[in-house]
Amino acid sequence: MAKLKAFTMPKWGIEMAEGTIADWMVAENAPFSRGTVLTLIETDKITNEVEAEADGRFVRILAKPGETYPVGALLAVLSDGGEASPAEIDALIAGFRPSDSSFDPDAGTAPPAAPAPPSAAPAAPPPVPAGLAISPAALAEAQALGVDLAGIAGSGRHGRISAQDVHQAARAPAAPVLAGPLPLTPEGPVRATPVARRLAALHELDLAKLTGSGPRGRVRRADVLAAVANAAPAPAAAVPVAASLAPSGAAGAPEIVPMSAMRRTIARRLTQAKQEIPHFYVRRRVRADRLLALRAATAGERPSVNDYLIRACALALREVPAVNVQVHGAEIHQFHQADIAVAVATDRGLVTPIVFAADEHAPAAIAATMRELAQKARAGKLRPEEFTGGSFSLSNLGGFGVEQFDAIINPPQGAILAVGTARPEPIDDDGALRIVPVLHLSLSCDHRAIDGADAGRFMAALARLIEQPALLA
Repeated sequence: MAKLKAFTMPKWGIEMAEGTIADWMVAENAPFSRGTVLTLIETDKITNEVEAEADGRFVRILAKPGETYPVGALLAVLSDGGEASPAEIDALIAGFRPSDSSFDPDAGTAPPAAPAPPSAAPAAPPPVPAGLAISPAALAEAQALGVDLAGIAGSGRHGRISAQDVHQAARAPAAPVLAGPLPLTPEGPVRATPVARRLAALHELDLAKLTGSGPRGRVRRADVLAAVANAAPAPAAAVPVAASLAPSGAAGAPEIVPMSAMRRTIARRLTQAKQEIPHFYVRRRVRADRLLALRAATAGERPSVNDYLIRACALALREVPAVNVQVHGAEIHQFHQADIAVAVATDRGLVTPIVFAADEHAPAAIAATMRELAQKARAGKLRPEEFTGGSFSLSNLGGFGVEQFDAIINPPQGAILAVGTARPEPIDDDGALRIVPVLHLSLSCDHRAIDGADAGRFMAALARLIEQPALLA
């Protein structure tokens, strides 16, 4: 008899609430050995490989690639390698209860809820027939709606009852509305979705002549619609001049790209930060010619300008600890070491790996750390502890020619420094007018925790360190 086990969405990091199945690396019922990569799971910042802890095989895979599931959700059913009947697998799925692994950053700060008024005891739900194949969500819905499961025929695999079946049974029967026969294409050698078959029949298209974009060449709804659009005759009516200048056909239509899990998280966090954090900005011009000269004179593998800026920010935070903070509700956490989160652009979105205790490391050591972190960030291999936390952020768009910008604070941090490119500008150098490379710095601060005077002192310390780069050694 096979030993079955639930394969669930793992939790990496305290703030992880959900993950997206990027791809399954093993097929259903295919045996695998310990250490085999089973699946790729994409989270807010990284894509992790999940390896097998022991020999076995998946007797049923439930989660679909590209879909997002909460932490603790059932993704598949594992077997130790033995045979299992469909009834045994269905019983495990029906009896599965996900653990509560949710994370609420504001937990503990909200006032206690008022006790609910007493109400009559709810009626006992109808009994669940023994050995019934039903999903956990469907079982919960049936108990909440008081639906008798004995009279429901499941529409899922092997007669498994889904939540949709329960909702359908809970609805009052409606009078049928006859809308005429629906033409269907008989099953044939062409792989196509049911919707694609219906559309092809309605538009009298031959599925065998279409190239499918789905898995294993399966024809999808979009493939049929594209064929319909290409076969449609051009309209005889005249079009406005502006419309006639637009690209014709599918080439002029926008490409719709769904947000990745990382992009959705970035959008949610930054929207929340901009709406809830009272931002204020302190800007300053800083001469960069001496820093650039010091870097040019450095032998061996030179740290980048950004590496020097990380070191300068860390030392300035040591001088002005009021800026080296995180804000958690009504509490301000002030740190004794400067953990600098550095923005790194990747194909999936912005990632902020952290250089811990940057105030204790020289620019050369910071450069080596940043090279490793940036490489791991772009490959999606960062560990949660390498991008979680941080007491301050640095975002440098100078490499893209951006002269100046304001950055949005990365909560719960209290401040972020935005750096533009160094461009030649006139400055007053002891009464002499000189044209030297100048950096435009913009400090975004959370006014709940940082005052303008603290921000000004930080910028003064930062400017002194950049303009006297020997202090950064």
